[in-house]
Amino acid sequence: MSSTMHTRRFLKMQGLGNDFVIFDAREHELSLTDDAVRHVADRRRGVGCDQLIIMRTAEDADIFMEIRNADGSRVGACGNATRCVGRLMLDETGKDIVTIRTDAGLLSARRADAGISVNMGPARLGWDEIPLSHQMDTAKTDFSLGPLTHPVCVNMGNPHAIFFVPDVDAVDLETYGPQIETDPLFPEHVNVSVVHIRDGIIRQRVWERGAGITEACGSGACAGAVAAARLGLMGRKSTVQLDGGPLEIEWLEDGTVQMTGSATLAFEGEITL
Repeated sequence: MSSTMHTRRFLKMQGLGNDFVIFDAREHELSLTDDAVRHVADRRRGVGCDQLIIMRTAEDADIFMEIRNADGSRVGACGNATRCVGRLMLDETGKDIVTIRTDAGLLSARRADAGISVNMGPARLGWDEIPLSHQMDTAKTDFSLGPLTHPVCVNMGNPHAIFFVPDVDAVDLETYGPQIETDPLFPEHVNVSVVHIRDGIIRQRVWERGAGITEACGSGACAGAVAAARLGLMGRKSTVQLDGGPLEIEWLEDGTVQMTGSATLAFEGEITL
């Protein structure tokens, strides 16, 4: 943390239990070191969160959203955080649709019956778009570790490996997740999901790179739904049941993915940085 201490206001928000500390840096600049992010994200010594979000001004959008994992690393996409920031901007501007610039691209958010609906941009499927370290079929990737084999890989602004298994709750994701996340096949590391389909519902658990097991992962749910559709196991519209609750996902004909779910304000506070 900086030797010059100062107090900043924050919002604590969550989408299906995937929680965020959100700072507004549009009027007063905020630059956080990795150590400072880890301090805020620490659930015993800081506020506690899966990701830290800094809102900044954007020339071509209503807001720019900087996304930092709990370990301090910067990432391009976070679906649940996008819904939360989308809700804030919809409330602030009164618009029907708001645009959110991220490192991964330009996203849009609007209100829906089930909460906030966000277009997460295109599902990228090429091996070099994931990226993988070398060329292979991303619908049946040549990779295995223990009971986890041949993942479907999708990039939703960040890389995902989706493993289809008989029962997600029987998989020791805490053991396999970090090993797969850092495997040399994935030069930018990877988010790891285990998925099964029952009664027309996609059940999914996620190990997020830089964060660990989370209650929900919005971009992961998008990737899981796309993976199931690619294998012909589901249509282009599905419900993904995460540990924290359901998300409605639709892989649109233009190649982008629409995600709808809750975005909830937990509390407001101040922290010394």
